[in-house]
Amino acid sequence: MRAIGLLICAISAAPPTAGAARLEEIIVTAARRPESALRSAASIGRLDSATIATIGSTHHAELLNRVAGTLIQRGSGQESLTAIRSPVLTGPGSCGAFLMLENGVPIRPVGFCNVNEMFEINTEQAQSIEVLRGPSNSLYGSSAVHGAINVLQAAPADLPLRGAVEVGPDDYRRIKLAGSAPGGRTAGMAALYAHDGGWRDSSGFDEGKFNATVATEVRDAPLRVDLAGTILNQQTAGFIIGQDAYRDEALSRSNPNPEAYRKAHALRLTGLLIPSTSGAMRLELRPYLRSSRMEFLQHFLLGKPVEKNGQESLGLMTSLIWDRDPDWSVTAGVDLELAQSFLLESQDGPTTDGPPPANAIRPAGRHYDYDVDSAVAAAYVQVDRRLSPRWSLSAGLRAEYVRYEYDNRMLAGNTDDNGVPCGDTGCLYSRPADRDDSFDALAPKLSLSFALTDGVVAYASASRGFRPPEMTELYRLQRQQSIADLDAEQLDALELGIKAELERVRASVAAFDMDKRNVILRDANGFNVDNGRTSHQGIEYELLWRTAPELAISVAGTFARHRYEFSSAIEGGETIVDGNDVDTAPRQIHAASLRWDPLPRLSAEAEWLYLDHYWLDAANAHSYPGHELLNLRGRWSITDQWSMTLRLNNALDRDYADRADFAFGNYRYFPGRDRTLFAELSWQR
Repeated sequence: MRAIGLLICAISAAPPTAGAARLEEIIVTAARRPESALRSAASIGRLDSATIATIGSTHHAELLNRVAGTLIQRGSGQESLTAIRSPVLTGPGSCGAFLMLENGVPIRPVGFCNVNEMFEINTEQAQSIEVLRGPSNSLYGSSAVHGAINVLQAAPADLPLRGAVEVGPDDYRRIKLAGSAPGGRTAGMAALYAHDGGWRDSSGFDEGKFNATVATEVRDAPLRVDLAGTILNQQTAGFIIGQDAYRDEALSRSNPNPEAYRKAHALRLTGLLIPSTSGAMRLELRPYLRSSRMEFLQHFLLGKPVEKNGQESLGLMTSLIWDRDPDWSVTAGVDLELAQSFLLESQDGPTTDGPPPANAIRPAGRHYDYDVDSAVAAAYVQVDRRLSPRWSLSAGLRAEYVRYEYDNRMLAGNTDDNGVPCGDTGCLYSRPADRDDSFDALAPKLSLSFALTDGVVAYASASRGFRPPEMTELYRLQRQQSIADLDAEQLDALELGIKAELERVRASVAAFDMDKRNVILRDANGFNVDNGRTSHQGIEYELLWRTAPELAISVAGTFARHRYEFSSAIEGGETIVDGNDVDTAPRQIHAASLRWDPLPRLSAEAEWLYLDHYWLDAANAHSYPGHELLNLRGRWSITDQWSMTLRLNNALDRDYADRADFAFGNYRYFPGRDRTLFAELSWQR
């Protein structure tokens, strides 16, 4: 609690002076349009372009782990797992609890997320990144259960001509380019290419990302069109096995699965059209087209099957905003989406890497082969009302309907792909016959805010989040399942918070209490569990304190408890005990940075990251002790155009794990990288 005390003291120590400029922050995610963060009755963490440039991330975890309530665990290469006001969720459908957006548009169709999908967004060159903590389903719909990440790309006018070359250990090199067309600045582009030889054996990758933007007018209506694309080709390093294996330097650099790989590419075309309307109404139309493909070896499973998946989708998001009266604002709209998705999982040869009983139930050949046509229709409305000079009320409601049409392209049932059963116990893989599934949900949100003083606001909110089951949860069954009769997950959340924007301080504290029902999860032995229940309570804080023109302190963190509120004991699976901590749910996460600009052309930053102890299994019998890391960064502006940046990650050379778990009777780790130095030379006109 010392960090919260520091935050409160900082607010008290920096009262506003008459006419002083505030550290005002503008956000767009909470209301689908620009608004003051102080006025929004929601918890939003924001990384601006200067912070993104300073960090110079080689993986999006380096950015997002500075945000309160957020934990991104790195896998191999560009892979990751996400937590936002939640445990780090795993399993094929776990990503459905988080909504990933670019310029306000989801990057994947409803029901077809991927736990690693953040690498499909150019976070490295973004204008800003906003993390909305807690349910935001009333405006954004399915999947924004625990939170949403919105990556905002720059408009052409914000893209000066610039370039950078970066080098690092293990044959790492990266080129970044950006710029806009001369004259009217109606077109712009940002792109990067990165090659990493891999600090672990056989773990290198090649990656390319680009964003192209055109801003113009059509019959006096502003129009912006964005094209985004990514491609990734990586060798994947698997878990190292054994308690505390991450402390062994030789094991940390080894790769037990040199054959593992991941190939992926994605393309998105989105638009924002604002037609001319009368009076104080404003209509915004966001059409989009998306396509993605992914292929990877499932090195973490016995038999190491290969999965191939992909989707094509199109949709339209609409917003009609009425704000003629300064005391009233109404936002309403309809969102529509159509998608065609597929998944194929197959295994070349017999399973030999496990005990005989486990090998026998994992046959060679195709395991799953299906297509799904999906459709989504939703309508929403949000009303904001100023009740008095100090009191404000906001109420929102969304109704959403989701339909899946599933087509099984192979034999239904619990057999191999030739129809042969796997002995008396049956095959691990089970396929339902063709079927249709539909889900509907209502997501309300109500909030009340009160201006305590000029620049300080308190608020309370209640909201509901939901997500329909992911397609993999419904149609990629296991032997104990004949049909997946699943309900949509539902989360009810209460939040109390206080925000301040003063002359030298911007700060916020929020307390939350969330109850999630119909939970779908995968246990440590790889079995699916449904109809679960979990609870999530905690306190988050954020503070930016400019103590002097050349010195700024930033801290952010979370104190939280995530618990199972049910018991489960599946034969062959893991025993879940009511009241235990959910696995991979550290109770404390903190980040702090000190930025110092001693000279006009020289700046430096020290960053400290703290991750608390966490349990690795539902039985709370195996744990990871946590870790602390120190990162150092410095920038020297050689001339008005040229600059040099040095970044020293894990400066104290700590032994740690990016990810730890306990599964199939073993401690497993993705080890953290040792001390590394990156150097960047950049130019800007």
